[in-house]
Amino acid sequence: MFTHSHPALFSKAEAAEVIRLAADAQAGSGGLVGGLHNHNIRRADIAWLDDKTSAAWVMERIVSSVAQANRDRFDFDITDFRERLQVATYDESVEGHYDWHSDIGDGPIARWRKLTIVVQLSEPESYDGGALEIDPGGATFLAAQGIGDATLFASFMLHRVTPVTSGTRHSLTCWSHGPAFR
Repeated sequence: MFTHSHPALFSKAEAAEVIRLAADAQAGSGGLVGGLHNHNIRRADIAWLDDKTSAAWVMERIVSSVAQANRDRFDFDITDFRERLQVATYDESVEGHYDWHSDIGDGPIARWRKLTIVVQLSEPESYDGGALEIDPGGATFLAAQGIGDATLFASFMLHRVTPVTSGTRHSLTCWSHGPAFR
């Protein structure tokens, strides 16, 4: 299976700090690979964190987790992290969701994605719906939902976030990159 879990990658206090950093960043409506917007596919606000300054500690933790998971589970050819950290907010007011998709696309950076890491930032009791589901090929896998838990998976795998029906779900996503799959 092309998934890996890292329980409690961030503490509750650290997850709250990531949400605060995202609130300080300028959030906008989340688009699709290539910058298109289709609210039938994705309804979420996203903020990009400055992983060189205020969120450098977050990026260090992500890089360490991805390196460990890649050694233990994936063995992909990963060379770098070309994209900033993304915090997504899925709110009940718009039935926030992201329909089935993969993270590899035609974009100039997205085509080089290898591993996706998603960190749960919200308390699971603070919202309903909003499950991260991954389909490795016929059977749906439910990602860990504990605050600070990270789920890693091959970026070519189909996955979605089900509609949030009450409350708000926050998550942190990052991608690692490398030469094209062969």
